[in-house]
Amino acid sequence: MKSTGIVRKVDELGRIVLPIELRRTLDIAEKDNLEIYVDGSSIILKKYQPSCIFCDDARDVINFRGKNICPACLAALSEIK
Repeated sequence: MKSTGIVRKVDELGRIVLPIELRRTLDIAEKDNLEIYVDGSSIILKKYQPSCIFCDDARDVINFRGKNICPACLAALSEIK
């Protein structure tokens, strides 16, 4: 894990501010969703990108009946009889 040297306080509502330099570097815009992971005593924030529920591919994902699925898996499912 690489240290950025950035330290921020948590406010009364549990919020922190991500510096603009970091948001620009990681292509995080206002209203973007972030996933929160816990690894031991570390909190990891990752920009959320929907992925296929079957193969975990994040390219060209569509929402089919409330589930994210890629075109390849959708085609494979349509072949099942």
